[in-house]
Amino acid sequence: SCASCAGRVERALAQVPGLLTVSVNLASERAHLQLLASVEPQALLNAVTAAGYQAHRQNPEAAPSSDSSQPLRRERWSLLLALGLALPLLLPMLVEPFGWHWMLPAWLQFALATPVQLIFGARFYRAGWSALRAGSANMDLLVALGTSAAYGLSLYLWWASPAGGMPHLYFEAAAVVIALVRLGKYLESRAKRQTSSALRALQALRPTFALRLQDGREEQVAIGSLQRDDVIVVKPGERFPVDGLIIEGSSHADEALLSGESLPVAKHPGDAVSSGAINGEGRLLISIRALGGETQLAQIIRLMENAQAGKAPIQKLVDRISQVFVPTVLAIALLTLLGWLLAGAGVQVALLNAVAVLVIACPCALGLATPTAIMVGTGVAARHGILIKDAEALEIAHAVHAVVFDKTGTLTSGSPQVVHLQAVDGNEQGLLQLAGSLQQGSEHPLAKAVLSACSARNLSLSGVTASQALPGKGTRAELGPRTLALGNRRLLDEQQLDAGPLAQTAQAWEAEGRSLAWLLELAPEPQVLGLLAFGDSLKPGARAAIQHLQAQGIQCHLLSGDNQGSVNAVADALGIDERQANVLPADKLARINALKQHGRVAMVGDGINDAPALAAADIGIAMGSGTDIAMHAAGITLLRGDPRLVPAALAISRRSYAKIRQNLFWAFVYNLIGLPLAACGLLNPVLAGAAMAL
Repeated sequence: SCASCAGRVERALAQVPGLLTVSVNLASERAHLQLLASVEPQALLNAVTAAGYQAHRQNPEAAPSSDSSQPLRRERWSLLLALGLALPLLLPMLVEPFGWHWMLPAWLQFALATPVQLIFGARFYRAGWSALRAGSANMDLLVALGTSAAYGLSLYLWWASPAGGMPHLYFEAAAVVIALVRLGKYLESRAKRQTSSALRALQALRPTFALRLQDGREEQVAIGSLQRDDVIVVKPGERFPVDGLIIEGSSHADEALLSGESLPVAKHPGDAVSSGAINGEGRLLISIRALGGETQLAQIIRLMENAQAGKAPIQKLVDRISQVFVPTVLAIALLTLLGWLLAGAGVQVALLNAVAVLVIACPCALGLATPTAIMVGTGVAARHGILIKDAEALEIAHAVHAVVFDKTGTLTSGSPQVVHLQAVDGNEQGLLQLAGSLQQGSEHPLAKAVLSACSARNLSLSGVTASQALPGKGTRAELGPRTLALGNRRLLDEQQLDAGPLAQTAQAWEAEGRSLAWLLELAPEPQVLGLLAFGDSLKPGARAAIQHLQAQGIQCHLLSGDNQGSVNAVADALGIDERQANVLPADKLARINALKQHGRVAMVGDGINDAPALAAADIGIAMGSGTDIAMHAAGITLLRGDPRLVPAALAISRRSYAKIRQNLFWAFVYNLIGLPLAACGLLNPVLAGAAMAL
């Protein structure tokens, strides 16, 4: 129920042998653990129970509850009943400033306050007792002690008063404080529910049934009974239940909740579809490629849950304060009681001021300040196609001073075409055929361009052996007795081969901004066989993204393994002054580390060769259209691959961090001001309870 509880559960779990890391999130009411495979889940549940709390194991594949708002409705009704009983007790106090002096009979005050204290306040007794039994203290204990003191004092004064007398009772303090704290708890529960709305929206995208096509018949089956390579039917308006490839039919897919792309995407045979997207106007046959936890939707949900379960660096300070917060408040309340008694103020005044200290303390605000902002920030980001993988990335991205971009697939479309060919022997078709044979199975954008050109010319490709990627340089393979390689200028220089008549052509094509690939024969006779030139187009949002970042005073850098002419053409078109060409993965890493000496650095890329730089940067931002390795190395993934999402991600980080600071400021200021006022007798318990709810 408060930051002290979260800390207590965290410490209890941390003592289980075999646990590597643990993070308890107050806002989501979940514990996120990393542990050795030998650890029994029951041992974890027992540790939580021994600490005075309850827990159950979450099933990630379970569909979201059909009515997850039911507990909130029950809490609302309890709150309304508690307020309804407490309000008559408060009326005499409210009308007193207007000259009306009257009090409810003692028996009626008792009748109204007792259900509030013993029924609606029972949750505070239960939770406070559990904490006390486990040797801890939490906010529930503060409320239980404070209201019990006011309630017990009223019973004593009523019993000790002479017959027919009208003692001043404090039933209203006990009842109204419980009602107001229940109000605060209700608002807190509603805030928690709202923070996880984006995650629930994603979870709700998971269909539970699919239409499987078997022996020409359609049959409705549970998702769990499907297997990879099964064929399913998706009718117009239905959600795709799995990830797969279209084998028949054409349509459009609404992927807004998955990628933030507002416009439907055209889908044809051979195109991939993702679980959770909505099919448009066409009937489609889908061959299943991923199920359950392997789907893109499941991975997005898992990454979001991990991000929301994790703790931002600033939360560690709050956790340390929360550990001593409740014991400190108990000590202040005891000192207040003793201080007023020693000052001769009497038991009633001393006790009420101590009660005010207990009920004004608000560890919840401290505990919720960071996780609620993190959860909302990651949720807002996900709705816009920005997947933030950890809380640290969200917190520190606001301080980025430099953004380093890769070129191909990041600022350019990553779908280059073969625009020029020149073979030393004049046989351009043979040159393309050899290049295509080398590139079979490669996912590199230039390899796809070569294969696409071969397909357009109906060229048959030969099988190669001993295929090997040469990071930052190209690829090599054996074709019969020959060893061939296709790569950039660095590979040509490394082999110490003379470009010969192609040198002048290469210079002219580089000046046009083309990317070049040299086809080399390495054995039996090392020689240059030919040259291919590729053209690529800028992504539509690339220029707007660079301008937006530069307007905020953020330096933009372009690092690419491509040639200088191609890099210059893109950098000039986008207005990037800092550019570097012919860069190997190790060089990118060194450049990132050099920039980090002057402040926070973000790296934006999409390829395998970008993974080390993405991991080394303070913030790695991967294009969702890129490789899985790049996405795993990065802290932020742009699901749409739109460069404009880079400044958007930094903006969400800035707003989230500002909200965290604002929340923590008010939480600290409230307690720093409220506790001394209550101890000095300047706040009665009712006002203290109202302040806490506020």
